[in-house]
Amino acid sequence: MLPSDPVKAADPPPAEAGKAGKPLRIGLLGRIRAYLLAGILVTAPVAITLYLAWAVVDLIDNSVSKLLPSQYNPESYLPFSVPGLGVVIVVLMLTLIGAFTAGVIGRLVIRAGEAVLARMPVIRSVYGATKQIMETVLANQSSAFREVVLLEYPRRGIWTLGFISGQTQGEVQNLTAEDVVNVFVPTTPNPTSGFLLFVPRSDLHVLEMTVEEGIKMVVSGGIVTPPDRRPTEARRVSQVPARARESAE
Repeated sequence: MLPSDPVKAADPPPAEAGKAGKPLRIGLLGRIRAYLLAGILVTAPVAITLYLAWAVVDLIDNSVSKLLPSQYNPESYLPFSVPGLGVVIVVLMLTLIGAFTAGVIGRLVIRAGEAVLARMPVIRSVYGATKQIMETVLANQSSAFREVVLLEYPRRGIWTLGFISGQTQGEVQNLTAEDVVNVFVPTTPNPTSGFLLFVPRSDLHVLEMTVEEGIKMVVSGGIVTPPDRRPTEARRVSQVPARARESAE
């Protein structure tokens, strides 16, 4: 019996040959896609920041330039506009107003103006609330929005981020048996709106993240998560009280 001829490996079918060459094409497209996403991630934050800054400056410049007389407006005799001129004028005006109100005459003028506003039904409420908010937020000793907390809201077992806006005082604190604090719970993606809650301090868990990181997490809808700065031992132990877990169950 004659030995059979050695069997030669058959060439791969066209379909298999196409499959063998497909990973190279996917790899090239994957690299291009990765480079494109990397370029977007690098340029998008810078572009959006510059665009918003330019939009604010342009809005202020257009508003202030309309109030300037033509002889004092550089754009009336210069062949080009001066960006940021309105911002500089606004800063100088606010500084001069602050210096004027710090004097005796300025205080008398402010008191007279507040006395007039106090007699207007609707305006006095808006002015009083706005003034109190600005004084509280801009005060150096203010502790508003300095801490990010985790609390169960709107029910047990569901957690949300909040910002402590101050210590509860007055009638609200007197009617509650526990130590209560003011907590602002922002909405996503617009953190300027939200809910004001009066929460017992024992139900709050102060987080290590900063207020800026908390706002980023709220605005991004949880996409941007700040790093956990707690020690490794603290990460392995649940910080939620047992009574809260039992209530959730």
